[in-house]
Amino acid sequence: MMFIKTTIFILISLTISIKANSNQSSIDLLKEGGKLIFIRHAIAPGNGDPANFDINDCSTQRNLNSKGRKQALMIKSFFKENQISIYKVVSSEWCRCKETASIIFENKYKTKSFLNSFYSKKFSKNKKNQITQLKKYVSKWNGKKNLILVTHYVVISELLNVYPSSGGIVISDINYNVVGNLEFNF
Repeated sequence: MMFIKTTIFILISLTISIKANSNQSSIDLLKEGGKLIFIRHAIAPGNGDPANFDINDCSTQRNLNSKGRKQALMIKSFFKENQISIYKVVSSEWCRCKETASIIFENKYKTKSFLNSFYSKKFSKNKKNQITQLKKYVSKWNGKKNLILVTHYVVISELLNVYPSSGGIVISDINYNVVGNLEFNF
């Protein structure tokens, strides 16, 4: 029995150590600057958008809940504590992304339609044009400080072939090569 407990303790310790080292590596990359930082919006319960979705009316959309707001505050603390240099923050026009950006970056963000979701059939026709416009926007970035993109699962997975959880951060270089990631879970 003692052997099993010791083995479990060692395995848990190794996992925590690996996670901490992975996080430190990602933090070092962010402090270095010159990265694309994709942030999937914080927790907004549900899947997709309601049938009556209106981009100009948050009451018709999936929105952050209290856990999502707390998660966004965790991310805000992370950026402040680690003094991550930021060139610009750009968000999807969806309310859950705007609220995430607003909480983390204290309303210092702009919206761009190329970061909008194309998950539903209603918006899927926009995917190719949005990705083209996003890449065009990124190509004009000076690449010295980090460019923050607050967006949706589908945009991140389309560009980077990575599938972040709500509130997840995926770090890439200018060529969209994933170099790190961070998760902010409870």
